[in-house]
Amino acid sequence: MTALPTPPQPLVSLTHWGAFEAEVAGDRLVGARPWPGSGADPRMIGALPDLVHSPTRIDRPHVREGYLRRRDGADRTGRGRDRMVPVDWDGALDLVAEALARTYGEAGPEAVFGGSYGWSSAGRFHHARTQVRRFLSATGGFVDQIGNYSWGAAQGLLPYVLGDFDTVSSAATDWSTLIGTTDLLVAFGGLNPKNWRVTSGGAGRHAMGDWVRRAAAAGTAITIVSPLRDDCPAGIPATWIAPRPNTDTAILLALTREVIQRGRADWAFLDRYTVGTDALVAYLDGRTDGVPKTLAWAAAIADVPVAGLDRLADRLCRARRVMLTAAWSLQRADHGEQPFWATIALAAVLGQIGLPGGGFCFGYGSMNGIGQAARRGYVPAMDGLPNPIAGAAIPVARVIDMLERPGTDIPFHGRRVRLPDCRLIYWAGGNPFHHLQDLNRAARAWTKPETVIVHEPWWTPTARRADIVLPATTAAERNDIGGNSRDPFVFPMPRLIPPVGQARDDWAIFADIADRLGCADHFTAGRDEAGWLRHLWAKTHAKARADGVAAPDFEAFWAGGPWPVPLPERPQILLDSFRADPDAVRLTTPSGRIEIASDRIAGFGYADCPGHPAWLEPKEWLGAPDRPEGALHLITHQPPTRLHSQLAQTPAGRTDHPTGLEPLRLNPADAAARRIADGAVVTVENARGRCLAGAVVTDAVRPGVAVMATGAWWTPDPDDPACDRGGNPNVLTRDAGTSSLTQACAAQSALVLVRPVERPETHKGWADEADAVAAPTL
Repeated sequence: MTALPTPPQPLVSLTHWGAFEAEVAGDRLVGARPWPGSGADPRMIGALPDLVHSPTRIDRPHVREGYLRRRDGADRTGRGRDRMVPVDWDGALDLVAEALARTYGEAGPEAVFGGSYGWSSAGRFHHARTQVRRFLSATGGFVDQIGNYSWGAAQGLLPYVLGDFDTVSSAATDWSTLIGTTDLLVAFGGLNPKNWRVTSGGAGRHAMGDWVRRAAAAGTAITIVSPLRDDCPAGIPATWIAPRPNTDTAILLALTREVIQRGRADWAFLDRYTVGTDALVAYLDGRTDGVPKTLAWAAAIADVPVAGLDRLADRLCRARRVMLTAAWSLQRADHGEQPFWATIALAAVLGQIGLPGGGFCFGYGSMNGIGQAARRGYVPAMDGLPNPIAGAAIPVARVIDMLERPGTDIPFHGRRVRLPDCRLIYWAGGNPFHHLQDLNRAARAWTKPETVIVHEPWWTPTARRADIVLPATTAAERNDIGGNSRDPFVFPMPRLIPPVGQARDDWAIFADIADRLGCADHFTAGRDEAGWLRHLWAKTHAKARADGVAAPDFEAFWAGGPWPVPLPERPQILLDSFRADPDAVRLTTPSGRIEIASDRIAGFGYADCPGHPAWLEPKEWLGAPDRPEGALHLITHQPPTRLHSQLAQTPAGRTDHPTGLEPLRLNPADAAARRIADGAVVTVENARGRCLAGAVVTDAVRPGVAVMATGAWWTPDPDDPACDRGGNPNVLTRDAGTSSLTQACAAQSALVLVRPVERPETHKGWADEADAVAAPTL
């Protein structure tokens, strides 16, 4: 293996929740603290030794006993129940190669599904999703996934409206332009500071809270539109409007109509920069459906005082500069495309898109770094390979449909997508039994494929439901390069400790299997780990040279620690170049303008996604006439000390509720009506399943709403498999697409019943179960 330069001391590396200094003793990571000045969360960073050396680590390859005996003829319902048998690496890799060769030979590449999700490592070379795609492309092809769970509906919608989805993936108006400029910031979905602890790829700077405080101190009035009062940083004076979940679109449409009615619409902007205003105005006035979208209409849908909406409309009309922001969570719901489209429409009517501190920006409250000044393109991405069956992909949130209904079609962007007959799942980097919806249904569907192969460092619920489990290293056990486009640093990530147990890097695992299948050179491109890191850094160096930026060579970069990328010369303002010259800088929409109404979408004829922003009732919401008596709307959000299900196996990531259960927050009125005391054990249930939780009674949650964090490891009760002791709310969420247009995740549209448990002493929580779930039966 090519040698790498010696990294500086103290050793610095990166996680999705921040940069850290490592303390190593022998072969163990014994301490981790936030990189000085980074602002990373000390509790999450400090949990790294517990994570790396967790008793849930997989120490060697394992094969499910039934599969070991009968291969693809094994009883697939044994996944999650059969004994896991330790095997040596050669035996495990031979089994994987055999399964792939058999599946390719009998059913073709359309029968191989490449599953992954991009949060397994902050490193860009050991990026599991890229690695599994590259590997399966080298071996013969596979069925891929389109989109993501974070902002899938927006990703599908925005190219029709703005020409691309940069405004949710990478581009954002810099916070610096809001300071002293923005009179009013309206945050639909809030600005919850816990979300700023994480970002994909990690960060050397966590300054979002500082920016909000600076804006407020400079005179920006802030309005939070959210069912949760604490969706705003503590100490920030803000107006709270608390609507029913999933009703933001109605509020946005009514505010748009009111701004027009009060004579505040910027018709010159609309005429020059947009198309489709007439269609939207006809809808807002009720000329198309007989329902004027008044403030009173929206107030009734959202169950908020009309006076509060009237005051907000008045502020919108009086403010010189208005910034609208919508959290990503809003589009993870039935018709999730609509609130983002309606946000753009209101911003267009106000006429401030492309101005400093004005217009719209998605995700200020969703993740660290959005709106932070940074040069783009300096964090290198791992090279992919073309998939031999180009175009073979399903929407990312339709995995269960694929397993349940092979050969059927689903609508998607004006066409029909045929769901493949999946015979083999290859999953590396991710825990689908965290992020899939309706987990009990997912577990039933998981029995359909002949073979399930998983790379995983820990015995997660997904690893437990595999046929072949290959132990993967963590980022602490390998060399990499990390960072993200919203942060002004690129990090060398030196190996801190040797691999734990018999763990191997995903890349090394894939290279060995590729060798067995005769395509090693195609997969590795003749490079080892160090060769790939030098290759990736050459991309960064070339980018810097093209931009006239002085960047260190690889040897100096690796030996020098985090590289501070020079900041851009001017702050980013969304669509400012388009505003300056819309003829020269046309958007890539059919009209070249912002499409407030889209003829293309209208032409698809989807009832669940018409050709302009519209209020469409969710399947499950508090206004549904057929909702169960006493039903509450379940909101599932990012936990404060976990990243999805990462860190759930550490003391820092586990619940601190006195019951040992995941907390469920609800309003005092709802608690009293159900005779639920603060701290009580409750069941949360609907027709899809149920889980245990510990009640937290608080007036920070509006009536009619129950709130649970995601990320607890799914732990079905052996005596009652439909009940999850771990407290993963995705046993309750619906597995359905947002609309026929994008088929994205709609987890935020779910109703539940909450009841006190009569004999709580018989129920054990996740904290009590921790030792029992450290490893499966061996």
